[in-house]
Amino acid sequence: MFRDRLEAADRLVDRLADLKTEKPLILAIPRGAVPMGRRMADALDGELDVVLVRKVGAPGNPEYAIGAVDESGRVALEPSAGHYREDAVNREVERQRALIEERRRRYTPVRAAIDPGGRVVVVVDDGSATGATMAAALGALRDRGPRRLIAALGAAPPDTVARLEGLADEVVCLEVSPHFRAVGQFFADFGQVEDEEVIALLGREAG
Repeated sequence: MFRDRLEAADRLVDRLADLKTEKPLILAIPRGAVPMGRRMADALDGELDVVLVRKVGAPGNPEYAIGAVDESGRVALEPSAGHYREDAVNREVERQRALIEERRRRYTPVRAAIDPGGRVVVVVDDGSATGATMAAALGALRDRGPRRLIAALGAAPPDTVARLEGLADEVVCLEVSPHFRAVGQFFADFGQVEDEEVIALLGREAG
């Protein structure tokens, strides 16, 4: 159990301390992981940005991930997506694409996304149930040529960690639990992170 996201971030920093000389690019999955990403970037002398990937929720059950869409527009659907009407899934995909575009405009209005090419890149999230969102982020980033690609998570079930190990050069997950029900069960304080906090953290200089 973590006290909050910042405690999880500090524990991830301990596990990734060898990266400090690499000036890593820390890419947080909004919104919950952005405070973690800021803490990690500051501690590891790295840069912070967001990787914009959105879960595609099941029609009628938006919390259940049936896939994900990334900032390039690429869609990765789970086999379970086949259980739903194609037009309903397509509407949800388009809704999430539009939200990604809107978030990039809001979060980094005065600059483009930081190029991960040739960099040591750490993708951070507070946790993942199915791994769909993190998997989509890793796939999108791999296409852009990072030198090393690391997935860092607070909590996930074992099958999700195994899935991500096939996509990243390294997976660091602090709590790997076969009794995983939801990410929030691993945090005493799992308050919502608002857009205003994300914008402030992205705009602040490291230090």
